[in-house]
Amino acid sequence: MMAKGKRPKFYQAGSSEMFGRVQQVPQNEQTPFYPRSPYGCAKVYSHWQTINYREAYELFACNGILFNHESPRRGQTFVTRKITRAATRIKKGLQDKLYLGNLEARRDWGYAPDYVEAIWLILQHDKPDDYVIATGENYTVREFLEEVFAYLDLDWNKYVVVDKRYFRPAEVDLLLGDSAKAKKILGWEPKVKFKELVKIMVDSDLQLAGEERIVKDHNEKKM
Repeated sequence: MMAKGKRPKFYQAGSSEMFGRVQQVPQNEQTPFYPRSPYGCAKVYSHWQTINYREAYELFACNGILFNHESPRRGQTFVTRKITRAATRIKKGLQDKLYLGNLEARRDWGYAPDYVEAIWLILQHDKPDDYVIATGENYTVREFLEEVFAYLDLDWNKYVVVDKRYFRPAEVDLLLGDSAKAKKILGWEPKVKFKELVKIMVDSDLQLAGEERIVKDHNEKKM
């Protein structure tokens, strides 16, 4: 049971994918939604349900509209981790090619721990509200590729193949968040910048690939 006098707090995890075919750049809390995927549509539904319940029942219910937040824990099917994982495996001689879709899509990439701090601050504020959480900078997938492979002293053009199977049927071309409201009200700002984020992810996956290489070499010696 909830302790007497304690007010429950609810956080709804929104997404920049709700903006989809963006209606303004950068995107803030007032930007109209135009989702381009079932995921984005579902997030818009959850966003408005949270607002509806907050207003109807005076709940402490908040929406965090988080732009892409990455870390070494990111799933390997997401493009950032797919790139860092493949690049480090290529560096260690474990993989030959990396297949990707649209290299010109632009995303606002931040560091997941910074964004978790933002979520915590949203829930500590005395008034429930909705916030865009983003870095205010964006880069293409191509630029992410260049940064990763350059850090590993590799030429990505020798290893990356653009495959149309990985293109989205309704592309989200550009996402760029404006978190001025979070900065003003919550005092939140991202600490980790793009180049440092890339380094953190590559270093982690390079260690993982190194361990994989050791196991592979050991197994080959036993054959």
